[in-house]
Amino acid sequence: MRALFGQLARFGVVGLVGLVVDVGVFNLLRATVLDSEVLHEGPILAKVISTSLAIVANYIGNRYWTFGATRRTQVAREGVEFVVVSLGGMAITLACLWISHYGLGFTSQLADNISGNGIGLVLGTMFRFAFYRSWVFHPSRTMPLRPSESSVGPIGGSPLPGVQAVATVDNRSVSDR
Repeated sequence: MRALFGQLARFGVVGLVGLVVDVGVFNLLRATVLDSEVLHEGPILAKVISTSLAIVANYIGNRYWTFGATRRTQVAREGVEFVVVSLGGMAITLACLWISHYGLGFTSQLADNISGNGIGLVLGTMFRFAFYRSWVFHPSRTMPLRPSESSVGPIGGSPLPGVQAVATVDNRSVSDR
């Protein structure tokens, strides 16, 4: 249980960095070039751009810190899975923003922030954490990063369950023997 709370705390810190990126970029774009008075789809495009930048920041933080102990050597596959889950979280956020802005007619910047960066963010974050933990960075899918990180028993001792014993390798040169 303690490990879960530590992981949740690290996830929260990484999420706060992503939140600063997401909210900052969203509001900058929403108040300038992607204002809904300038471009009808502006709030949605601003959210897609800001969330995409936050996804990159979150991937780096989650891969190397939050789930660092369970990251895999298959970076491309892990990255694709991370993006798929992140896009699911983005879809939840965009749905909240779209419903509020276009469905209910709450078009102010405050309303867009409440729906996209408040309600949508909370729902999307719960979705992402669950899938990062159970799929993308799940310990059963972990492969060791370096041979020194693999699960082997102590020198001279019996190997761990499920690991075959291997003969000792003599690294001395022939002339040293």
